[in-house]
Amino acid sequence: MSSVAVIDYGMGNLHSIAKALQHAAPEVDVQIVSDADMILRADRVVFPGVGAIRDCMQALNQSGLSAVIQSVAKTKPLLGICLGMQALLTDSEENGITNGLGILPGHVVRFSDDLKDSDGNKLKIPHMGWNQVHQKPHPLWNKIPQDSRFYFVHSYYAIPDDLSVVSGTTDYPGAFASALALDNVFAVQFHPEKSQAVGLKLLTNFLHWDGLV
Repeated sequence: MSSVAVIDYGMGNLHSIAKALQHAAPEVDVQIVSDADMILRADRVVFPGVGAIRDCMQALNQSGLSAVIQSVAKTKPLLGICLGMQALLTDSEENGITNGLGILPGHVVRFSDDLKDSDGNKLKIPHMGWNQVHQKPHPLWNKIPQDSRFYFVHSYYAIPDDLSVVSGTTDYPGAFASALALDNVFAVQFHPEKSQAVGLKLLTNFLHWDGLV
């Protein structure tokens, strides 16, 4: 039986993502784990997260899971979600400057407080709710209609050094990277487990992805 490890480092709604993964592919063994060996033995790994990146990185570093995730990123399919996506980059300006895992070179920055829509109305921070994702070709978008709407909750967004790793963009009001892909790593700013049918389809695609593009 194929297995997927959902990394438990003390942050994030792990049961929500685990339940969505199980619903997406009932034949897959879904495990919520903090044990390094179990994570490394899994066929695929999900790195979720909510909250502040400083707390996230502190928990990962203290538990030794930073090195585990960096190893996974070189060896098997890895899906980063929300804060899990941001932590894959080099650093974030949240909480001053917080170093990330450096798996995806780039930086995480905060939305400007003076964002306005096309009618001049002030946009709220955090960016919260449903918004479209404009896809670039990748197996995880298989059979997901272009410009499908996914559910977001975030105040910071990723700016990768190499724009070729951008696999999806979302407007708020300018385009920002809402999905990144490099080799066997795929990361999304939105929450697929909260994004109804298209989110479940993305999770299904991940659970059948061999890490090749």
